[in-house]
Order: sequence, then structure tokens, then C-alpha cells
Amino acid sequence: MAIPEKIQYLRRQKSEALLGGGQKRIDAQHKKGKLTARERIDLLLDEGSFQEIDMLVKHQYSDFGLDKQRYYGDGVVTGHGLINGRQIFVFSQDFTVLGGSLSEAYGKKICKIMDMAMKVGAPVIGLNDSGGARIQEGVVSLGAYADIFLRNTLASGVVPQISAIMGPCAGGAVYSPAITDFILMVKKTSFMFVTGPEVVKTVTHEEVTFEELGGAETHATKSGVSHFVSENEVECLQTIRKLLSYMPQNNMEDPPRFECSDDSHRIDEDLMTIIPENPNKPYEMRDIITRVLDDNEFLEVHADYAQNIVVGLGRLDGRSVGIVANQPAALAGVLDIDSSIKGARFVRFCDAFNIPIVTFVDVPGFLPGTEQEWRGIIKNGAKLLYAYCEATVPKITIITRKAYGGAYDVMSSKHIRGDVNYAWPSSEIAVMGPEGAVEIIFKKEIENADDKEKITNEKVAEYRKKFANPYIAAERGYIDEIIEPQETRLKLIRSLEMLENKVDSNPRKKHGNIPL
Repeated sequence: MAIPEKIQYLRRQKSEALLGGGQKRIDAQHKKGKLTARERIDLLLDEGSFQEIDMLVKHQYSDFGLDKQRYYGDGVVTGHGLINGRQIFVFSQDFTVLGGSLSEAYGKKICKIMDMAMKVGAPVIGLNDSGGARIQEGVVSLGAYADIFLRNTLASGVVPQISAIMGPCAGGAVYSPAITDFILMVKKTSFMFVTGPEVVKTVTHEEVTFEELGGAETHATKSGVSHFVSENEVECLQTIRKLLSYMPQNNMEDPPRFECSDDSHRIDEDLMTIIPENPNKPYEMRDIITRVLDDNEFLEVHADYAQNIVVGLGRLDGRSVGIVANQPAALAGVLDIDSSIKGARFVRFCDAFNIPIVTFVDVPGFLPGTEQEWRGIIKNGAKLLYAYCEATVPKITIITRKAYGGAYDVMSSKHIRGDVNYAWPSSEIAVMGPEGAVEIIFKKEIENADDKEKITNEKVAEYRKKFANPYIAAERGYIDEIIEPQETRLKLIRSLEMLENKVDSNPRKKHGNIPL
């Protein structure tokens, strides 16, 4: 049967749209070690599930030669599809079309799928690879950015938003990913900065490379802007798929529950000896986390940033849980500005999307010093406290060793609505460590003693026996149960079962005033 001319015409236009900026530019993209916008979508979504929207959109401007550069799609591919059988919306910026620069039409395409995602309650994934605003369109392109920023903000806490930086992302463009829940970057090929190296050199006289200023490793280790760093784009896209598996579709749903082959009654006797006899000796908190979770699988978030606190996602008997844990192997697990912000952000994400929070505590306190005080440890430490207080999801706490001072309160204690609070026999719950406490309580006695070292050691031993343990807290009901370490997995799973129908709420208000 002959194909009608109108259908042939449609097919020709769609074929042209599939080529973006043309084969020459596609080849240039590949030479940089980068995939095209459509190749990324094909790898991200379940095979054959992508349904494109606005494929034939073109910009409507003619100034500065734009009338000769009108491409179908206008530099961004938008639509919806499935990841592991679940609905998602996606936009993928196409660097082969005018350097992926954002225009009025381009912005409207992104806003359209974001509006639809909010209507149907599904995650939004942005694959970013753009030279920034389309200068030839002037303020209109800036307005398009602001339209997107508004939707990012309104969607925050309603549907999950994930941003993958797969090329340049500069200037105002960085603020859309910054509002989303997670940012992923690719080594050597992705960059984020408000102003590039040339402007930095002009204004501050600093000479810096693209990689040093805004590369993946810079943002993963120094700024904390990036939550995940991947070796290549394929790994990055696979991480997005895995990340989404822990999340609900929206804030009105619970995360999906997976069938679990890992025995919920599994006992790990190695946990009985994981805490060193010397209370000042470090150990690896991840060893506890992975031993407790299903199949020892833990998706760590912000792995290279503020390493004195560990956050990430795992499962217990098939249920998604968020993990927050002090890390005694880094800065003794002390809370500082960066770790407080990192923890607070993650706690608020979990609370927004109905993911229970499991907290492992081994914290000697907040980091002292002029730098921390002058940079605002008070307001920044309060962010973590605020996040835990505000959270209404199930909260289960395990104190493995130290829980000293205000840091004891902050780390999901019973006093700030911790639902179930456990302690290991090795835990020390006190106002401060024995040495510091003795120096204050017995200051005059020590000063007047002939053998200062002897009396100090005696008083430290006395203090440790009386206060540096979990039993006084248990007597007060601040600890629900002192458990043997090897039982931790079972206790957590049973607590989650008990809390499955938990309902808690905050006072009626527009929103709180978190100490930003």
C-alpha cells in the first residue's frame, strides 16, 4: 500500500528532529566522550518506553541570525517513560543544537513536563548539558530559567527531582539542579560554576582550570554540591535508576517494598567485637551499616564530602530506609558545619518522601575552634537538630558508643521524637567525655593533689563507671532497650514493622523558619 504524502512528510520531519544539530555535531559530541541527548534517554529508561513530547517545537526568533538556525526540538528532548516499570518525566539537553543554549521555547518544553509530573505525581529527571542562556534572545531566555526555578521549588518535596550534569552547566543554569534532591556528575566531562575561569581571573586574578573550579571531584569533595560522582555517563545513568528504586513516586506514597531473600532473623556475631576496647580508637561505621542492611547493600550519598558523617539509602526486610551515621574513622565522628548541613539535607529528603530514618550514633560532640564558631557552627549545627525535630517519619536510633553533650540530643534522641532508641552495651551517654568532665568537676582536688595523674585516673575511672554507660539513660526511659549488637538487624526490622502505620504531625503553619 502506498504511503500517503502527508505521512511521508511527517516521517521526514521526525527523522530530521532525531538528528538534533546534525551528524557533524553528533560526531563532535562523541569525540568528547559524551553521549547525545537521545542516547542518554535510551540508556536511562526501560527499553522502548520513552514517549517524546514537543519533538517538532522550534524557536520563533530571527535576530542575530537565529532565523537561519531553527532546529526541531530547539535543543532539548522532553517526554515521559518508565524506569523499572514506574512512570517518570525527563528532559535531556542537546548540546548539538546551539550548544544546548536555553531559549523561550526550550524553557516552555521543560516547564510543560514538570507541570505534567506534578499533576500525575511522578519524578522528574534532568540531564543537563548546556552552554547556558541563549544570548540572542536576551531577557526572554532569563525569564525561561526563572520559570523553571519556580517549578523546581514548587515541586520540591512533592515529587523526587534528580539532576545529572553531563556537560557544562554554568551561570544561572546551576540553580535549577541546586534546588533538586540529588545532583550527579561525571568525571572529566561535567562542570558546574556560577562564573567560569576567565571571569574569575578577571575579577579575582585567580588562575584556575575548569576541572579545579567546577569539576565533578571538586563539587564532590570541596563544595558538597554533587551527591554522586561517576566514572562515565553510563554509570551515572545506572546510578539514577538505582537511586529511584528507593523512592516513592511522590510525597503521598510510600517507597516500593521489594521481596527480600536476606533472613530478617540473621545474626551477625562479628558485631559483638566491632567496637574497640579503647574508647578513643576509631572503627569503620560502614562495617556496621552494611552488616545490618539487606544483602549488605548500601547506596551512600555524598560519600566524598564531610566524611565524619555517613548518609545513604538501604533496605531492611525489603523496606527502604535512610541511614544517618557518625563516622568515628573521620574526625572521630565529631559534628561540624559541613557534616551538620549534609545530615540535615538528607534527613529532610527522607522525611519529605516517607522514608524511615535509621541513625547510628557515635559522636563526641561538636567540633570546637574559632573557625567553626566564626563560620557559624551554632546556626549550622541547628540545621541538623531542626531537621530531626521536624521529621515525622519513623525514626530509629542505635547508640553504638559515644553520645556526648548536645550532640546526643541532636542525633535523633528520644527527646526530639525518636520513636525507638536502642543502645549497645558499649555506649557512653553523658554530658561530656570522662577526661573533660573530671577536669571540671574535680579541678581543685586535682590541683591540690600530690600525685595529680593518679587522682585524675581514679576520678576518670569513677566517672566512666557511673556515667559513661547506657544504664542511667535506660533507667530514665531515654533508651528503650539496651541490645546486644548482633541483634541489631532483627530489632530494626521489628521496629519498622511496629511503626509501619505511624502517624505524627507538626503544628499547623505555613512553614517553619529553619536556621539557614
